Amino acid sequence: MLENLALRQQLAVLKRKHPRTRIGPHDKLFWIAAIRFWSGWKETLFLVQPETASRWHKAGFRLYWTMLCKARKRVGGGTRISKEIRELIFQMVAQNPTWGAPQIHGELFMPGFNVSETTISRWMRRPPKNPELAKRWLTFLRNHREAIAAMDFFTVPTLTFNVLYCFFVISHDRRRILQFNVTQHPTSAWIANQIRDAFPYESVPNFLLFDHDAKYGFEVPATIRAMKITPLQTSVGCPWQNGIAERWVGSCRRDLLDHVNPLNERHLKRLLSEYIFYYHDDRTHLGMGKGTPAGRAPVLPRGRVIALPRVGGSHHRYDRVA
Repeated sequence: MLENLALRQQLAVLKRKHPRTRIGPHDKLFWIAAIRFWSGWKETLFLVQPETASRWHKAGFRLYWTMLCKARKRVGGGTRISKEIRELIFQMVAQNPTWGAPQIHGELFMPGFNVSETTISRWMRRPPKNPELAKRWLTFLRNHREAIAAMDFFTVPTLTFNVLYCFFVISHDRRRILQFNVTQHPTSAWIANQIRDAFPYESVPNFLLFDHDAKYGFEVPATIRAMKITPLQTSVGCPWQNGIAERWVGSCRRDLLDHVNPLNERHLKRLLSEYIFYYHDDRTHLGMGKGTPAGRAPVLPRGRVIALPRVGGSHHRYDRVA
C-alpha cells in the first residue's frame, strides 16, 4: 500500500507543468515521513536523491528551531572602512604598542580620516599575525603535546528533531580518540564517569583542556584533580584555544554527519564507532605528515590496487593485493 501511494505521488509530480516548481512543501513532508516510518522507501524513490532528502531534513531542523526561538532579523551594520584606514590602524598598533584607541583616533583625525573611535577599537583587535609567533607556538606544542589531552561536546540533530550530545576525549600527541559516547541528557556525574573510562590504570596526561560548558559543573573539575590531572579551561567564547578538539569535530561533521540523518542514540553511536575506526586506522592527516593516528605503514608498489569500503561505503581505503 505504501509503495502504491509513493508511485501515485510521483506520478502526480510528473504531471505538473512547471519543472522548477514540481516538488513543493507537501512533497518534501511526504518523503520525510516516508523515511521515518517506511524501511523500503529507497526502492520506489526516483525523483529525489538521498542527498536531497538529507538537505530537506537540515532545512526543516533550522526552521523548527527558528519557530521555537522566534529569532529576530539582525540589523545591518554601518559602512565598512576602507583598506587604507585599516592598514594605517594595523601599522600604528605595530609601531606603537602602548597606544590605545583614543590616541590612534587622534592621529587619524589629524590627516583628515573620519572614523569613529569605536571602529578603531574594534579593528585594533584584528591586526595581521606575526608568522614567527606561530612557528614558536608550534614548536612549543610539539614538545609538550604528549602530556596534553582535550575533551569537548558537540550536538547532532536526529531525524525527529531531537538533539543528541556527543562527548569525546582526544590526545594531542597522535590525535587518538581516547573515549567517546552519546547521550540525550548529559550530567556532570555522567561526564566524570567518561573521564575515568578514558584514562584507566593511571595512564593519565598532565593536563586536560576543556571549555566553560555549564554541563561540567563542580563535579568534573573535582574528578580531574582527584586523578592528579591539571585542568585547563579555555577563555569564554574562545573555541580556537581548544583547536585539536575543534578540528576533530569539523572533520567528523564533514566526513560523516553532514551526509547522514541519525535515527536515535543507538544509530548515531554505531556510526561514530565506525568513523573512529576509519579515523584511527585509515584516514591520513596533514598534521602528522600524511600518517594516521594508529600508524598506517605504506605498502610496496607491487600488486593490484583494491578499494576497501569504510563507514558504510562513504569512505574507502586503497591497498595492494598480491
